[in-house]
Amino acid sequence: MGEEQFYVKKRLKNVPPVRLIVVSFAIVILVGAILLTLPISSRSGMPTGFIDSLFTATSATCVTGLVVFDTWTHWNLLGQVIIILLIQIGGLGVITFTTGFSMLVRRKIGLRDLQLATENTSGDTINIKHLIKIILIFTFFCEMTGAVLLMFRFVPQFGAKGIWIAAFTAISAFCNAGFDILGFVMKDGNLIPYVSDPLVCLTVGGLIVIGGLGFVVISDIYNAQLLPRIRRRKPIHLNFHSTLVLMMTGILIVSGTVLFLVCEYDNTLLGMNFGTQLNASLFQSISARTAGFCTVDIAREHDFTKIITVILMFIGASPAGTGGGIKTTTFIVLLATVASVMRGNEETTLLKRRIDKSTVYRALAILSGAATMVFITTGIILSADPDVTGVDALFEATSGFGTVGLTAGVTSTLSWISKLAVTLTMFIGRVGPVSLGLALTIHKGHRCAGTILPEGKVIVG
Repeated sequence: MGEEQFYVKKRLKNVPPVRLIVVSFAIVILVGAILLTLPISSRSGMPTGFIDSLFTATSATCVTGLVVFDTWTHWNLLGQVIIILLIQIGGLGVITFTTGFSMLVRRKIGLRDLQLATENTSGDTINIKHLIKIILIFTFFCEMTGAVLLMFRFVPQFGAKGIWIAAFTAISAFCNAGFDILGFVMKDGNLIPYVSDPLVCLTVGGLIVIGGLGFVVISDIYNAQLLPRIRRRKPIHLNFHSTLVLMMTGILIVSGTVLFLVCEYDNTLLGMNFGTQLNASLFQSISARTAGFCTVDIAREHDFTKIITVILMFIGASPAGTGGGIKTTTFIVLLATVASVMRGNEETTLLKRRIDKSTVYRALAILSGAATMVFITTGIILSADPDVTGVDALFEATSGFGTVGLTAGVTSTLSWISKLAVTLTMFIGRVGPVSLGLALTIHKGHRCAGTILPEGKVIVG
């Protein structure tokens, strides 16, 4: 037995950290799918088909929010608990979650755990222990605060049941998941009944933004701005990464709000006063970036509005956060690269800083992988479900890859082939196309840095 344990530990040590992360997500999804197939997880007491359960488990673990069933109507309390646990584990990241709790219990962490946590949080190995503590404490603090605020609305409306609804919604919002259990108010209605409620919309929207900023940014804001003020010292400047993330987040939220308001004032926003229209537009702009909650009927939106939403979903949230997409920093690096090339510069520059070529190459790889996955999934949906329009198929595919969860009302009508395609897209969108590629191809101990290859001249453009 001792030799077998030694052999297993030795094999695990030789597995690249990125591969363990990808496999961990897959295992959690598979376990969740099996649990959701059981009769004890559904309200009807009947087993749920494996493909639908796998789709739901993937959507929850990958914090997407696309559903084939209304969460309240189909799943009982146990099913809802399974889903919210998958959301919490997926939102924090499997490795971050387990490593963080082992740190809190044992007060010790090995180098191997540090490598895994670093890979999963995009953090720095030197500060990763501090970062993980901030992740866990900050996450649960935000979720509890959000739940308390939402209880002021849901408990008076629904009594004791409102406590569970508030907690579920808060966790789902912070993890950018988009799942809701308000189907008894309006089946498949999500937060549409609360479109004119600032308490619900601003609380959920605030949780989405904070969760999507990225834990590295949260840590930097705390250390550079909040902690010095608490200690009555002069705050220091945020690092370059945090500055970019906050700048892009603000630009995308404001531009998304304005565009949605202009495009939908005479459609889905018709009949609302300006305050409600602004509230709905702001919420949709925030949610479109990876959350999946909605306060208007997405299926009724103009096609142009759906295209704008597709762009926001594709960009997504920020690195090391709970959201998906290619990430805000990837998008701005690509824009800066295009601008630099058009100015005749060989180096990518951004805010008077030079961006390393390896970062540019990684951004290009992420964009290429993401676009390829979205187009392939769109093609599969169009082929397997001819009744779905091209815009709606693109919308569904992008929503899956960006782990957003918004839908034009076609998810429940998809064929099993399309469901499997979207399931795979959600998984790749959560772990990242580059990370998945590394997990499949990287070999422990493989080194090629010292190899010098002949230069190849290629004409492009």
